[in-house]
Amino acid sequence: MKIKILIPVYNDWKSVFKVLDEINDLDLNSEIQISVIIINDASNHDIPDLEKSLEKINSIKVLNMKKNQGHTRSIAVGLKYIFEKEDFDYAIPMDGDGEDRPEEIKVFLDHVETSKGKTFVGERVKRSEKIIFKICYQMHKLITLVFTGKSIKFGNYTCLPRSTVDKLINEKATWNSFSGSLKKIDIDLTPIPSIRGARYFGPSQMSFTNLIKHSLSIMSVFRKSFLIRSSLFIVIYIWIIKSNASVITSLPLLLLFIAVYLVSNLALRENMDEFKNSLSQIENIDQIK
Repeated sequence: MKIKILIPVYNDWKSVFKVLDEINDLDLNSEIQISVIIINDASNHDIPDLEKSLEKINSIKVLNMKKNQGHTRSIAVGLKYIFEKEDFDYAIPMDGDGEDRPEEIKVFLDHVETSKGKTFVGERVKRSEKIIFKICYQMHKLITLVFTGKSIKFGNYTCLPRSTVDKLINEKATWNSFSGSLKKIDIDLTPIPSIRGARYFGPSQMSFTNLIKHSLSIMSVFRKSFLIRSSLFIVIYIWIIKSNASVITSLPLLLLFIAVYLVSNLALRENMDEFKNSLSQIENIDQIK
């Protein structure tokens, strides 16, 4: 069984190389062939030399992008590249900073061996961030559920059969939101309990601002449901506050109108022509193993 692990990176090579070490230390079935594709999102730090042999990893390629496109689009490029250029059975997109724990790759693959053809998602059951962020994350999940009708408890860390990758690269929403797109094209997702690890070096890149953008990007994938539910909320809320309207009671409406505007703009990111031509944005490919 051929497995392609996709890791987007922007400058954080120290963390990525630690992830590679931990992947190499996994006790996997001898029939499993692991290869790694690193999507270098136009880092301005040079790629360090590979100092270890990493004998359990068949190959490591680095796709060097011409310009920075962001985390989501880096994963999208990686998926398109392996589908068109590589032979594989399953793809595992993951973060390269330690927050997606490499030891859970084995958990994914153990499930694959007993349930071939299914799409597995790492459902977060525990997070390592501070309590304030955890509360904000729960609010993000609740708001997304209320305004889209979709319960999304997973991120990029997934295990995708080739058939699912095929669907993803033919869905324009993948260019905008990975988790939103996956939920859109495959409702039969199999959750695997996953613990969000601590970042190896430095603070987490998932700030409050990035969390808001992540939430709005998912809503933009399901924008029809979002707009219908937002309209219902506006009508009901106005009816509730009509006899007690004030600047303060109008704030939720203002925030929702801003959200509608932002969701509409994020929906414009779903550019299928850009996605189809995304491999042309690869400047060169380094084979470091």
